[in-house]
Amino acid sequence: MNNELKANLELCGRTAVDFTGLYYAFLDNRRDEMGYFYLDNAKLTWNGICTYGRKAIEQKFLELPSSHHELKTLDALPMPASIVGNQLTTTILVGGIVQYPGQPMCPFNQVFLVTSENDKWKISSDLYRVKQPIN
Repeated sequence: MNNELKANLELCGRTAVDFTGLYYAFLDNRRDEMGYFYLDNAKLTWNGICTYGRKAIEQKFLELPSSHHELKTLDALPMPASIVGNQLTTTILVGGIVQYPGQPMCPFNQVFLVTSENDKWKISSDLYRVKQPIN
C-alpha cells in the first residue's frame, strides 16, 4: 500500500469516529441544531422518505421522536478524487441499535457521504434505515 493511500485511509477512519461521535450526540440530545451538519443542497433519505435541502432537513429532524443510538459498526472509505471534482469526500457506513420511546430497540444502518466545506465535514447525502424484522 502506498503512503498516500494509507494516509487517506487513516484520515477516513479518524473522520468517521469524530464525525459520528458528534452527529449522534446531536441527534439524540440537540436535535434542533442538526442542520449544521448538512450542506445547503443536501439530501436526507429517512426510512425511504426523501427530504431535500438543509432547511427542510432541519424541520424533518424536529418532527422525529426522541431517540438513543448505540453504534456497533463503523467503516469509512475515501471517494476517488476523480469522481468528486478533487473535493475531499468520504463515505461513512454505520450500523447500530436505536431506541425510540415506548418501542423495542431496533437495528439501524446509516450511510453518509460527507465532504469538506470550509474545514468542516458536511453531509451531502444521508441514508438512514431502521431494520424491521421479517414476519
